[in-house]
Amino acid sequence: MPLTTRITQMLGIEHPIVQGGMMWVGTADMASAVSNAGGLGIITALTCASPDALRAEIERCRTLTDKPFGVNLTLLPSLNPPPYAQYRRAIIESGIKIVETAGHNPREHVEDFKSHGITVLHKCTAVRHALSAERMGADIISIDGFECAGHPGEDDIPGLILIPAAADKVRVPLLASGGFGDGRGLAAALALGAEGINMGTRFCATVEAPIHPDIKRMLVEGDERGTDLIFRTYRNTARVAKNAISQAVREAESRGEPFETIAPLVKGARGREGLSTGDTAHGVITAGLVMGIIHDIPTCEQLIQRIVSEAEEVITQRLMKFASPG
Repeated sequence: MPLTTRITQMLGIEHPIVQGGMMWVGTADMASAVSNAGGLGIITALTCASPDALRAEIERCRTLTDKPFGVNLTLLPSLNPPPYAQYRRAIIESGIKIVETAGHNPREHVEDFKSHGITVLHKCTAVRHALSAERMGADIISIDGFECAGHPGEDDIPGLILIPAAADKVRVPLLASGGFGDGRGLAAALALGAEGINMGTRFCATVEAPIHPDIKRMLVEGDERGTDLIFRTYRNTARVAKNAISQAVREAESRGEPFETIAPLVKGARGREGLSTGDTAHGVITAGLVMGIIHDIPTCEQLIQRIVSEAEEVITQRLMKFASPG
């Protein structure tokens, strides 16, 4: 049976599976592979060095797929913030129809995107933030549980509680994010009140992901204990793969060191170098608890088809067995 939800209908996609924005990974190659497989691929705007580079990446993606794809614009605190308004303008002028926003104070961006007829997915980690984004005009909320890679917020609420808590109050469709990587998770997300899933780490362990094979193997060989939470003392918690860098950061935080002390270890360029060279100890590597259920490196097509087939089997066979009379 096809898994048709408000999200598949609104986004014009075959399967309720979205590839979230991922720094250094959300390129045209990644996005087009997901979209061609029936999900929604997303280019990460800030992976591009400039707004003009983003324009070029969008056009490159159009040569790789004729299916819907989107662009992510994440707003994070920074001493030297990127020119967000210029990236936003590049997205609008390139004719993009779907945007994923995330981070702090998205109002001006959401309002501008909406005024140009763009469907906005907003990713957040708390019900109160989801309701705020809904009031701003977000069309879809991606609710990100504590299991997620990247920034899980400071409330530490796992998806099993956060998703239904959001579903009880949010009227627009929900994407469940954080800890999803197989059909069991998709079926569970639908049962909890979401209408699709958003995956990041799981898509990193695919053939098409533009990262070194050794990083992909690290995700396969790791387990659910293979992450660290860093930046907790700076109130900007991030979940990353456990390695020498993450451990050094945690040790520095335990000593009360200021962020400036660890900044050279965690700078983005260093992380990007690690992803491209395969050095798993070179920089921080964003990864979620879903490592515990990543066991192979399929193509995006194989992964999405497997997830959908497994979800259908769980819904129509496994769960129905428990509901049978007698």
